[in-house]
Amino acid sequence: MHAMNIVPAQNLACPIDKLELLKEQRHYQCANGHSFDIAKQGYVNLLPVQHKKSKNPGDSKAMVQARTRFLDTGFYKPIADLLSDIIFQQLDNDKDNCIFDAGCGEGYYLQHVINAAQAINSESHLSFIGMDISKPAVLAASKRSQQASWIVGTNSQPPFLDESIDLIFCVFGFHSFDGFKKILKPKSRLILVEPGEKHLQELREIIYAAPPGEKTESKSNDHNDYTLIDTKTLEFKIQLTNNSQILDLLNMTPHLYRANSEGKTSIESMDSLSLTTDIMFKVFEYNPVNNRS
Repeated sequence: MHAMNIVPAQNLACPIDKLELLKEQRHYQCANGHSFDIAKQGYVNLLPVQHKKSKNPGDSKAMVQARTRFLDTGFYKPIADLLSDIIFQQLDNDKDNCIFDAGCGEGYYLQHVINAAQAINSESHLSFIGMDISKPAVLAASKRSQQASWIVGTNSQPPFLDESIDLIFCVFGFHSFDGFKKILKPKSRLILVEPGEKHLQELREIIYAAPPGEKTESKSNDHNDYTLIDTKTLEFKIQLTNNSQILDLLNMTPHLYRANSEGKTSIESMDSLSLTTDIMFKVFEYNPVNNRS
């Protein structure tokens, strides 16, 4: 036995006509002649203009830079560690697998999962895909690892071949249960990492006049074709020790746009902040109705 063989993804599909994309020297092309250039950084943009809701969708360059700085401090490493453990517990590591990070941001979590894979003894093949709708995010992610296929694309219409993904994970992202259905294999896994009710409550109390609860999208856990098979929670404290760390955290979250001006002023003068990190991991099995016995 030796470490897993990490190989390039072979299941990219044309976002226009869903045909298989074949890699040429510096571009991907489908049988109908649609061509997508591979950027010099190694990623490919599979987000056609008709799938965009705005000119520059997703996180801005400033948000991506703030998130990169914050995550690189290691504050959220316990989240990445538990995520990696859950992923490889759910997979048959003696089979070939394709893992898809849906909403990969600047690539921190997928890089962590790739590192964890290299410690597993198996002769199987493993491919990794990281995709985000934000071009600045994918550009940053492509600098983290050359072992993943980095894609600009949308979770509502993911540009992959039908039934070609073994596991999808989505960390604090906008998942699409419907968008994922076609690309997941039957009995494959979807892992959602979401904020719990106490997540960053100390920050929220400062920046909002009346702190809203964290929005947890799937309280009912009732999604056609998906069965919730496991839930884990992770809670720990982090201590931010300078104003730059505090501002980076604020700038990388949606709270930046929802905060009131008084709250933002308070944050801008703070030099330390103790925070609660409260995370939920939900593991779903994808079981399409027409495949159930």
